[in-house]
Amino acid sequence: MDLVLEAADRHLLTPYVYPAGWPEGEPCRQLLSLFVITNLGALALYLFFGTLSYYFIFDHELKKHPQFLENQVSREITYALRSLPWISVPTVALFFAEVRGYSKLYDNIEDSPYGWSGVFLSMLSFLFFTDMGIYWIHRGLHHKLFYKRFHKPHHLWKIATPFASHAFHPVDGFMQSLPYHVYPFLFPLHKVTYLGLYIFVNVWTISIHDGDYRVPRLLRHVINGSAHHTDHHLYFDYNYGQYFTLWDKIGGSYKSPTSFEGKGPHDYLRKLREK
Repeated sequence: MDLVLEAADRHLLTPYVYPAGWPEGEPCRQLLSLFVITNLGALALYLFFGTLSYYFIFDHELKKHPQFLENQVSREITYALRSLPWISVPTVALFFAEVRGYSKLYDNIEDSPYGWSGVFLSMLSFLFFTDMGIYWIHRGLHHKLFYKRFHKPHHLWKIATPFASHAFHPVDGFMQSLPYHVYPFLFPLHKVTYLGLYIFVNVWTISIHDGDYRVPRLLRHVINGSAHHTDHHLYFDYNYGQYFTLWDKIGGSYKSPTSFEGKGPHDYLRKLREK
């Protein structure tokens, strides 16, 4: 995140926003800047990619499903916009620790003992590490001690749209993002790669709520896509994973998507029309 902060300081904050006597490296200034940047960035990612997905990928026929709520899209957006600033508070604390040099993020490929191969391996390990972490955190949030208070609001959306992707209770939203932020404190990761992965995970979160259930046949039971996550919203105790089905299979919570078996939301709508 320090790359973004440095760019913001250089092109906007130092020349136009902050007093000349307030040093760029002063902690309070960094915290304030990170809070603003994090919120604006999260808002931009959510609204930009969510809107693209909603208008160009999401099947609007799903809005005719009986479990699609009245005014659902506006309610999803409103809930997300209210939650994102609160989610950003602990997130900014972790970004601040990164900026102050406590993480294992590095600037140059030469700084990695494994060169470019280390960059590619770190991308894979990031995906597998965060998938594992999110699986267990997500599954834990379904425990009766936490579900009603923190995770139930996200399950209000049975037939989700892309805008449901970030419509979490703040505690829920932060906890499920925690593996992304913990990774660079445990493992070396290139700073640009981290930024790219941060954008990717936000886009992926939108994609598994987009109602497009198409997955290459060979990957249907490997990749955790929208079909899998839709069944999670509908049937509760299945498909907790984020990118892959690996941990659901290990944990005994994998469910073959009903959409692959002719019993999904689209099939239900088709039967309603036939009646």
